[in-house]
Amino acid sequence: MPGEAVSVGMAKALGQIVPTNIVKFREDQNGMEVTKELLSTKMLGGVVANENNQLVGFISEFDLLGVLEAGKDLKQMTAGEIMVKKGISIPDSASIQEAVKIMRNNHLLNLPVEHNGEVAYTITRHDLLGAWVGGGGMK
Repeated sequence: MPGEAVSVGMAKALGQIVPTNIVKFREDQNGMEVTKELLSTKMLGGVVANENNQLVGFISEFDLLGVLEAGKDLKQMTAGEIMVKKGISIPDSASIQEAVKIMRNNHLLNLPVEHNGEVAYTITRHDLLGAWVGGGGMK
C-alpha cells in the first residue's frame, strides 16, 4: 500500500550486509590501473588503503575525470595523488540507520566500512536500501 511504513529488514548492522562494492586500491597504485578496474567492475569509486589496510582516502570516477580534464596523464599519477584524502568511514557494527544518516548529511554515494580497525569494503545506497526493505544480500 502506498505510503505504508516499511520496517527495517533482517539486517540490523552493516556487517550483516553483503556489499556490492568491495573495490579497494593501494595508495601507490597507478591511476590508469584504478581507472581500468573501476570500468571493468562498473563501480563509481573505491576506498584507498595504506600498507596497514587503513583508510587514507576514496577515489571516484569524478576524481579520475578531473585528472583527465586537467590534461594530466593517469599513468603518471598514483591513487594517493588523485584521491580525496581520508574522508568518512563507519564501523561494521553500526546500524543501517546510522549509515543512511551519515550518507545523507554528507551527500555520499559510497561509505567506507571498517572491520576491526581496517577498511574492508564500501557500502552503497543500493546496499542500504536493499537491506532496509529486506531485499538486500545478507551474510
